[in-house]
Amino acid sequence: MKQIDIDIYPIILTASDISEILKVSKPTAYELMDKDDFPLIKIGRCKRVLRDEFFLWLSNR
Repeated sequence: MKQIDIDIYPIILTASDISEILKVSKPTAYELMDKDDFPLIKIGRCKRVLRDEFFLWLSNR
């Protein structure tokens, strides 16, 4: 499996970033973001995640 260069992504990720990283559709990225154990940050109606917390969450899957 190809290693991902974490540092090329912004500190705060969007659903678009997550869909690109995981190679899934944007609706699937939003489904993941709605999971109880996902490290989600809600800013108003916007859903975001801290890059380092996302990759930590992903490594524990």
